[in-house]
Amino acid sequence: MHRSRFAGIIIDCHTDDLQAAADFWSAALGYETGGSDGGKYIELEPPDRDPYIEVQKVDHASRVHIDIESDDVEAEVRRLESLGAKRMESVRTWVVMEAPDGQRFCVVRRAHKYFDETANRWNEEGE
Repeated sequence: MHRSRFAGIIIDCHTDDLQAAADFWSAALGYETGGSDGGKYIELEPPDRDPYIEVQKVDHASRVHIDIESDDVEAEVRRLESLGAKRMESVRTWVVMEAPDGQRFCVVRRAHKYFDETANRWNEEGE
């Protein structure tokens, strides 16, 4: 058995000024800017139980994607593949996937502090 949940929204920004993009989304959503990795990601600070929002610098066209967090990334990837998703690539500790309709999303390691309270439980058959 593994667990997973909708984790958050990633705003992919094709920009040379990630801080300006984060400042815009911070003001637009009413969230404070939070931590940064120094160049590629800037977190926005939502209320406690809301999903996280992150602004990410990318090389592809700007878009928005979701993350699904799991306590077993590979088991969750297999479950989503059984639903018709495709594995596109593995990056560090997460997997980029594509839904049957072409939307990209990521399966990431659990990180949300309310994961244990809110995650769905799945057996190996995906139920």
